[in-house]
Amino acid sequence: MFKTFLLGSAAAMAISTSAFAADAIYEAPAEPPVAVESAPQFSWAGGYAGILTGYGWGDGSSATFDEDFDGARFGGFVGYNWDLGNQLVVGLEGDLNYDWNEETVAGTDINSGLNWSARARVGYAMDRALLFAAGGYTGSNISADGAGVDDDDTLHGWTIGGGVDYAVTDRMFTRIEYRYNDFGSGDLGGADVDFDQHVVNVGLAVKF
Repeated sequence: MFKTFLLGSAAAMAISTSAFAADAIYEAPAEPPVAVESAPQFSWAGGYAGILTGYGWGDGSSATFDEDFDGARFGGFVGYNWDLGNQLVVGLEGDLNYDWNEETVAGTDINSGLNWSARARVGYAMDRALLFAAGGYTGSNISADGAGVDDDDTLHGWTIGGGVDYAVTDRMFTRIEYRYNDFGSGDLGGADVDFDQHVVNVGLAVKF
């Protein structure tokens, strides 16, 4: 009987081992997880050029008048950005604009016409949005014509402002910004004239 018990146990072990081996053969190993590559983050580094339009609220004053010089504007801008890492972007930018803001004061037509600036920029990038502040030099041409006066002068001052650039594609971005321009003072027909301006611009640019 003991012999029969041993033979039965051996047979049971053989059957169990065969079944386990079969399971081991047919059970496929789990596939390793597939690594998902993240999309590269948009970079603001490089050169760009664009056009802008907007509106300016100007104030011109002298000893004899204090007048608003408001009107639409159009211009262009070029610049270059450097990506310093940690979402910090710095850059340099220049622009040239024309303002339609002529006013008649005591029979004399006065306007500021052309204006320009060279600014340093610092920004914080949030992928395709770039929040920025900018400031630097600005200048403007003012002129007076009429009532025995035909004169012009170039003003030199400073500008500061900020806004947001947003990349709609990898090579094109839009812009909206506010800027304050203090053009200083100049001479028109012997009168000392001060001129400053608040501006809102919208723009469209291409990255190189």
